Amino acid sequence: IDTVKQAEMFAAIRGAYGIERDENLALRDYPTLARAVEFVYEKRPDLRSDPASGAVRPTPGESGYEGKAPATSAADEMSPAQALPTLPQGSIGAAQSVPRRVPVARVRPPAERFPATDVRLEAGARVVLVPDEHGVGRALAERLQRRGVDVLVADPSAATDALVESVGAWRSGGGVHGVYWLPAMDPVPAGVLSDPRQRREALRRRVKALHALARSLHDDLCRPGAFLVTGTRLGGRHGYDEAGASDPPGGAVAGFTKAFGRECPETLAKVVDFEASRKTSALADLLVLEATRDPGAVEVGYGVGHRWTVGLEERPVEPGDPVGSDAVYVVTGAAGSITSAIVADLARHGGRFWLLDLVPEPLPSDPDLARVTMDREALKFDLLRRMQAAGGRVTPVQVEKELARLERSASALAAVEAVRAAGASVSYRSVDLTDASAVSRVVGEIVAAEGRVDVLLHAAGLEISRSLPDKSSEEFARVFDVKVEGWYNLIEALGDRPPRSVMAFSSIAGRFGNAGQTDYAAANDFLCKAVSAMRTTHPETRALAVDWTAWRDIGMAARGSIPRIMEAAGIDMLSPEAGIAAVGRELSAGTRGEVVIAQGLGIMISEDPGAARLDEAFLEGTVLGPMSGRVASLELYRGLAIETELDPRAQPFLDDHRIDGTPVLPGVMALEAMAEAARLPFPALHVTALEDVTFLSPFKFYRDEPRAVTVRVHYDADGHDVLARCVVEGTRTLVAREEPETTLHFAGTVRLTTAPPSVARELEIGGPNGTTVGADAIYGTYFHGPAYRVVQEAWRDEGGVAGRFAKDLPDDRRPAGSPALVAPRLVELAFQTAGLAELAEAARMGLPEGFRRLELLDPAAFEVESTAVARAVPGGSFDVDVADAHGRVLLSLSGYRTSKLPGTVDVEPFRVLRA
Repeated sequence: IDTVKQAEMFAAIRGAYGIERDENLALRDYPTLARAVEFVYEKRPDLRSDPASGAVRPTPGESGYEGKAPATSAADEMSPAQALPTLPQGSIGAAQSVPRRVPVARVRPPAERFPATDVRLEAGARVVLVPDEHGVGRALAERLQRRGVDVLVADPSAATDALVESVGAWRSGGGVHGVYWLPAMDPVPAGVLSDPRQRREALRRRVKALHALARSLHDDLCRPGAFLVTGTRLGGRHGYDEAGASDPPGGAVAGFTKAFGRECPETLAKVVDFEASRKTSALADLLVLEATRDPGAVEVGYGVGHRWTVGLEERPVEPGDPVGSDAVYVVTGAAGSITSAIVADLARHGGRFWLLDLVPEPLPSDPDLARVTMDREALKFDLLRRMQAAGGRVTPVQVEKELARLERSASALAAVEAVRAAGASVSYRSVDLTDASAVSRVVGEIVAAEGRVDVLLHAAGLEISRSLPDKSSEEFARVFDVKVEGWYNLIEALGDRPPRSVMAFSSIAGRFGNAGQTDYAAANDFLCKAVSAMRTTHPETRALAVDWTAWRDIGMAARGSIPRIMEAAGIDMLSPEAGIAAVGRELSAGTRGEVVIAQGLGIMISEDPGAARLDEAFLEGTVLGPMSGRVASLELYRGLAIETELDPRAQPFLDDHRIDGTPVLPGVMALEAMAEAARLPFPALHVTALEDVTFLSPFKFYRDEPRAVTVRVHYDADGHDVLARCVVEGTRTLVAREEPETTLHFAGTVRLTTAPPSVARELEIGGPNGTTVGADAIYGTYFHGPAYRVVQEAWRDEGGVAGRFAKDLPDDRRPAGSPALVAPRLVELAFQTAGLAELAEAARMGLPEGFRRLELLDPAAFEVESTAVARAVPGGSFDVDVADAHGRVLLSLSGYRTSKLPGTVDVEPFRVLRA
C-alpha cells in the first residue's frame, strides 16, 4: 500500500489501542502487517499479558528450545496451500525509482600519473609468482630479480595441496610480501569448458588454487605494503566492450581479487586484464608498474592502445520485445523465496514454467509447510522434540537446517501454486545443478516436451559468509560450483537450442567485491563474464546478468543483523516490489551484458581520498590554464574533479559578461574549462574538437560574489582518440536550505588526439560591400562589455553573414596572457556572428544552447586578424568558420543552436545582413 494509506492505517491503529502520536515514527520501519502488530506491542506492552484485550501471545521464553510447547496455531487448522504466504507483486513504478546502472569500461590515465602504492619491489622483498604458460611470468620473474626481489616461481600445474605446501616451505624463510597470480592469463579453450572433468581442473588451477594459496598466506598478505596482483585475458577491458569477455574463467579470478581487497583493505589488490595477444615483455613491465602505482584502481586493463578501468553509468532500458504469453521458462533456484515471488509475478502474463531446485518436489499434503510460514516458532519446538525422540544430541544448528529445508519447500510450493492460480503451466524437477548428467536429463525432458526454451533464469546460488581463514576449500567449492558448474551444465545441455533470453542472477558482491564472500564474489563475477561472452558465442541470445543488492523483507538478507549492517555501510536494501518488476522489465528489454539494480551503494563505491587523486609531483610540473584551479580528485565512479574559484571583480571575462547586471560565466570559458580539465592527465595529447556540447543553465555570480566552478570528467575512447565526457557544475546553499544545491550548467565531450590538429582547408571571404553593421549598433543590442566586444563590423557575405574580429581588445582574463586551449574569443566571434545572422534572418535573439562540433584546426593562432562566416542550415542551426587573413580556417563550428531570449528586440539595424 502507498504511504498515504499506511499513515491512515496507523492513525486508525493508534485510535483503536490508545497509542499517542510519535512525531519521530518512521513508517518505512513497518512495511508489513506483522510489523504493524509489533508496533502495537512496542507501544502497549501491557497487551501481551491482558487476556481481555484479545491480543495474548507467548513471551519469548515460552517458545523455542526451552520451556513449554506453544499453543496450537491457526496453521494446524489449514491445508499447506491455504497457509502459504501471499507472494509480493512487482510494481513498475517502484522499479523505475531505482537507479539502473551499467558497468562500463572507462579510459584511465597512465599509471605514472597516480601516487605510488605502499608496495616496494626492491631488495628484501619476497614475492610468490604463480606464472602463466606463455612466458609473461618468466619475463616478470626476471624483472623482479633485477630489482633485487627474492622470487619463488611456483608450479601452476601442481595439485592445490602441493602448491600450498611448497609455498609454505619457502615462506618459512622470511615471510611473503606479495603474490603475482597469472594462471588466468592462459585462456581456457572452448572444448575444455564443454567437458565437465577438464573444466573443473581448469577452474581449480585458476581460482580454487588461488583461494587456497591466499588463505594459507592470509596473515602475510593482510597488512600494509603487501599485495595480490592477478592477471586475466578478458580482452583488455574486462569484457565491457562490444566483443564481450574473451575468457569467462578470468571473471572468477577478478571477483576473488576484488573480494580479497575488501577483506584486507590495507593490501593492494588489483586485477590487470589484457588482450588475447600482447608482447610478454611489455606485459611484465605493466605488471610491475601496476603493483607500484595507482592504489585507487582495483580493476585495470590494457587494450586498443589505452589503459582502462571499470566505472558505472546510469542508462535507460533499451527497447526490446515483450516475452510472449506462451513462452517456455526454465528457472533454477526456484525454491528460493525471492525466485518464487519472481516466478509468481511472471506467471501473471502466461507461459509454461519448468522450476528446478535441489529441494525435492514439495508435497501439498505436508502439514509442516503450512506451519513454517504461519507459526515458525511452534514448528521449531516440534522439530526439536522429533529429532530428540529419534535419538542423539540435537543442536540448534541442526534444527535451523531442517527449518531452512522446510522454508525452501514452502517457497517452492508457493511458486507452484501461484503459477497454477495464474492459469499458467508449471512443472517442478529436483536436480543437482553440479551433476552434468542429471542436468542433461532434465533439460532433455524439457526440450522433448516443449520443443524449445525461450527464457533461462539462472537464479540458483548459495551464500555462506565467512572470512578467508575460516573458508575451507570444500565450502568454497560448494558456493562456487552451484553457480558456475550449474551455468555450464545448463548451457551445454541446451546445446544447439540456445534460449531466446538468458538472465543470470549476480550480486553487487561480484561487481565490487565484499568481505567474507570471496567464493560468492568469484562465482558471480564469473557469471557476468560468461553472459558478456555470449555476445560472441551465442549472438542470437539476449543475455543479461543482474547485480542485485540485498532484498528487503524477503530472502536470507532480510533476517538477523544483515539489514543493520547494510544500513551502517550506507547500502540501501531493495524493495521486493522494485526487484520483482525489474526482472520482467529486463526480460522484455533489448539490453545485453550486465546491469546493477540498487539504490544507494554506500561503501561499495566510496573511495580513499588519498588514493583517488593525481600524483603531486606530476601536478607540480603541469602548466595550468585560467580555468584550472584545485585538482580535487580522480575517482573511479565520479571521475576527475577540478574546482576553480572565480571572482567577477577580478576576472574581466566575468565583469564584461553580464545579463541584467549579473555576471554570467561565458559559454566559451566553460568550453575552456572542459578542455583544460580533459587534457590535464594527458599532457601529451592535443585538444582537437569539442562535440555534442549543451548549455544547460546559466552560471550566475549573484551579488558579484565569488563562486567555485567544478568540472567533472569521465574518459572513454574512439579508436586511438581519448574522449573526455565533461560536465560543468556549480554548488550553492539557498536560503532556508541546509543541504547545498548542485546544478549542471554545461556538458560536452572533448576529443584528445595523439597528432596535433592541422589546417586542412581554406575559406574565401568577400570583403564588405559598403553596407556594414558597426560595433556601436551591435553592442547597442548585445549585452557584452569591452573584453567581449569581439565583432568590429559585420556584413552580408555570399555564403552568409561575416563578422570581423575586433582589434585592440582589452585583456579578458587574469593573469593576462595565461595559456588557453580553445581560443575563447575566436569561439565567441563565431557565436556572436551566428547571433547576428539569426537577428537578420529570423528576427530573434538567442543565447547559446549548444552545438554539434567545434573543430580546432589551429588554436595556437588565436586572436590573430580573422573573420567569421556564419551560414544558416536546415533545422534552425548555424555552421560557422573562422579564418585568418590568408583564408586559412582556424576553427569550424557546426550545428550551433540558440534558445530565444524573452521579450522583443529591435532588428532594424541588422536587416542589411539579410540574404
